[in-house]
Amino acid sequence: MRPAAPVSLLRTALVAAGAVLALGCAPWAQAQGSHVPVRIGVIGPFTGASADFGVPMLNGIKLAVEEINAVGGYMGRPMELVVKDDMADPARGRQAAQELLSEKVSAVLGFCNSGVALKSLDLFQQAKTPLIVPCATGSAITSTYPAPESYIFRVQGRDALQAPMMVDEVVKRGWDKVAIFADTTGYGEGGYKDVVDALAAKNLKPVHVARFPLGVKDLSAELSAARNAGANVIYSYTVGPENAVIANGKKALGWKVSQVGPWTLSFPFFLDGAKDAAEGALTVQTFVAEPSNERRASFLSGYSRKFQRKPAVPMAAANAYDATYLLMYSFLGIRDGNLTGQAIKESLEGKMKTYYGVVTTYDHPFSASDKDAITRNMLVVGMVKNGAITFAYPEDAKRNLIVQRKQ
Repeated sequence: MRPAAPVSLLRTALVAAGAVLALGCAPWAQAQGSHVPVRIGVIGPFTGASADFGVPMLNGIKLAVEEINAVGGYMGRPMELVVKDDMADPARGRQAAQELLSEKVSAVLGFCNSGVALKSLDLFQQAKTPLIVPCATGSAITSTYPAPESYIFRVQGRDALQAPMMVDEVVKRGWDKVAIFADTTGYGEGGYKDVVDALAAKNLKPVHVARFPLGVKDLSAELSAARNAGANVIYSYTVGPENAVIANGKKALGWKVSQVGPWTLSFPFFLDGAKDAAEGALTVQTFVAEPSNERRASFLSGYSRKFQRKPAVPMAAANAYDATYLLMYSFLGIRDGNLTGQAIKESLEGKMKTYYGVVTTYDHPFSASDKDAITRNMLVVGMVKNGAITFAYPEDAKRNLIVQRKQ
């Protein structure tokens, strides 16, 4: 028999809130039948090159749903996942989104690749079906539609936060000649723009820019050009294997220059693909897999027990776990049990009960004018050390002991 997971504050609160709601809505529950599941769509890359972070996202959702159902679900109704694999392909992602909407899910959790998400946003918006994005960071995802009208929410640090934070780090370390290496996907395009804008705010311009398609195996010519341009740091914006191509390429050239970037530098394709060439790389993180408090310790141990391994990309798992609970908390704010898209949207935007999550404490995470739950104060600079991500600064490790709330 597996040992029981530590009882967390968040599940205790969920049980209490669910019990109150179930009592208040008993006649409705009897009329509808408490056995009828609440269907939640999940979409992401669960096979293919982006499965490295798609699978941890899915597992984070599964872990949360298992816990929620163990304490009665929503008014006695279990949560049921309807899972679609977008294979990191925009066309397939759009088809998968259409399939989910045709299956009448109440809401959807998902998207890891910004380009895939952007191809499908209009479907959720037109259907008035809330979408909560736990992984994709493209700034345009939550700015495509006017916030008061938008059904698109996110539990992740958008690129418009990650890029300026890392540019600040670059300037702090005295690196004033930046080479940008960005892929040509929607993710790379958006990230490239955010980095250029962040550099411009510091009166800097990149000394070299390299754009490349996914799957590129050799960037030695571009790396040589960047070195000849005098670059003293590489800012990479791509999803994984290409980050390793950059790191291995500069090692082969004997070019000892630091590599920095967004959260994708925490993916196994980079850490395992570059090995010692990845050491010292700097990356933006919402969550570093260290048991710094009871919530995080419970999450990490619960994940390892359920899936018999640590999360390959801890951020993806933690963000998705929290996004699932936030969706459930929005349900608990709907007193008549009628889970329409509009009701869920309004509940997410309203004053939900405070959720004590893994990444942070969510106190009014969304509003009619703000669809992003993560603010810059929740982000930290991570560093690759011995093939894993740790805190770049001891003070960040200490700060991580105190959960940051939205600013």
